[in-house]
Amino acid sequence: MPFGAKLDGKIIKKSQPMLMALSNHGESYMPVYGILVFMLWIILLIVIAGCVFLPSLWVNHIINKFKQPADRYRQQGSGGELARHLLDRFGLHDVKVEETPDGDHYDPTAKTVRLTPDNYSGYSLTAVTVAAHEVGHALQDSRGESLFLARQKLARAAMVGERIAGIMMFAAPVVFMLTRIPQAGALTILIGVLSMGLSTIVHLVTLPVELDASYGKALPILKEGNYLHDGDLKNAEKILKAAALTYVAGSLASLLNLGRWIAVLRR
Repeated sequence: MPFGAKLDGKIIKKSQPMLMALSNHGESYMPVYGILVFMLWIILLIVIAGCVFLPSLWVNHIINKFKQPADRYRQQGSGGELARHLLDRFGLHDVKVEETPDGDHYDPTAKTVRLTPDNYSGYSLTAVTVAAHEVGHALQDSRGESLFLARQKLARAAMVGERIAGIMMFAAPVVFMLTRIPQAGALTILIGVLSMGLSTIVHLVTLPVELDASYGKALPILKEGNYLHDGDLKNAEKILKAAALTYVAGSLASLLNLGRWIAVLRR
């Protein structure tokens, strides 16, 4: 037998146990690696869920906390009455104040401050503070403040964009089946994602508008007009912060949704 063949045979025989040991060693690490990756994903999902839901929980906690005592401002007036008084004080006699079940907001098209029943007819600290916040938006509108007007234009564009996004997402598989060109389906999805991006931009622009309504308008009005009882101003600040942060959870959810679709496109 050639010398080389014997040597190769010995090398092969000696190396086989070593290869088996390395293989077994690698296999033992695979389940551990998979578990670590899985745990990291779980932690990431918990963090994301916390960022999306915790602001809403905090906002609801603050708003509900200061609804008691329910008659704290009965002698001064309800949230609806304060809103009417403040609008008249600033010369906004054409702006109406109405009760609504659809959430506290200012409607710039109808020129109307709308308050939920608890805040329209209520006498709590929450009621009068939220009313002042919504009047703050009416002041932004009347003064033609650029950021407020930009948000309104973007909001109208976002409504159209959301409809386009829905159509494009539905049409993407149909386009792919008809054309048999993957790029065509991807382009359709891309147009849909860009349309969804308008909604994300609206949320991002909304936050500074809300902060101005709370801290640039409502808080100085309540403080300088002596509308609050002693010791209530600090709590009113908390309510105004909650009113401004109402849209944070929506902003984060919108960003996450947009990021998810971008990740799909990158694949």
